[in-house]
Amino acid sequence: MMTGIDRRRLLGAGCVLLVGTVSVPAADDVSRWDGDARSAVRLIAGSQPKGTSADALRAGIEIRLKGGWHTYWRYPGDAGVPPQFDFGESQNVKSVEVLWPAPQRLVEGGGVSIGYASDLIIPLRVVPKDAGKPVALRLKLDYAICEKLCVPAEAKADLVLTKGASSQDAALAAAEARVPKKLALGKGGPLVIRSVRREAGAVRPRIVVDLVMSADSPVDVFAEGPTPQWALPLPVPVEGAPAGVKRFAFDIDGVPPGASDRGALVTLTAVTPGHAIEVAIRLD
Repeated sequence: MMTGIDRRRLLGAGCVLLVGTVSVPAADDVSRWDGDARSAVRLIAGSQPKGTSADALRAGIEIRLKGGWHTYWRYPGDAGVPPQFDFGESQNVKSVEVLWPAPQRLVEGGGVSIGYASDLIIPLRVVPKDAGKPVALRLKLDYAICEKLCVPAEAKADLVLTKGASSQDAALAAAEARVPKKLALGKGGPLVIRSVRREAGAVRPRIVVDLVMSADSPVDVFAEGPTPQWALPLPVPVEGAPAGVKRFAFDIDGVPPGASDRGALVTLTAVTPGHAIEVAIRLD
């Protein structure tokens, strides 16, 4: 399995850095695009939902991808580099929460990765220091895009956020709907992670995950360790599940040196075409 160092070496070898070349006038609720023909990035603003008084502002990072190109999720799997967000130059910003839309499994030449194979919006929750003043959100994004080869990319965008009306509400709401809902083990509606257990494996212990759904549809599962240094394998479908249950399993591998899997907090994300959930469990 490729480590973070290996990924950086892969991107550094023979890669050409993408620089911002696309520039169009910005509207009040979108920034200028920054990128090139392969990918480009901009910030978008959402309006405050009616009937709410929350201080958090709705925004999003929109990434445009050329057909055949893809980018990566927060945990990229066997290969790839997760996006790195820097909001350090923003003004009147207390915190920015990145809300990741449900990803998909991507088959690459050297293995399988996790990410996005089409245009996407990554929703943001921006909390201002002073709710009575506008927010100047400034983003520096380092990310990777891949077709047959992977290349690193960077983009910068800035946008003033207010609580005013926005033309981006529908697009932002659709992206927010694809953010996995955080649930407890065994809880949920159309999609439930019913049980998680440890079993003996051929070489090392493995984790078995059982899911139930209200309708028979394609489903995928992703597993993340408690820190970015963990590199857990992608869960794979296995036989032997009872009727109405989908079963996945993955070996306990990719644990950082000196760390123990016992009691480690692992995040499981289950995705179907219409639903996505996220469950945090401890490997007891």
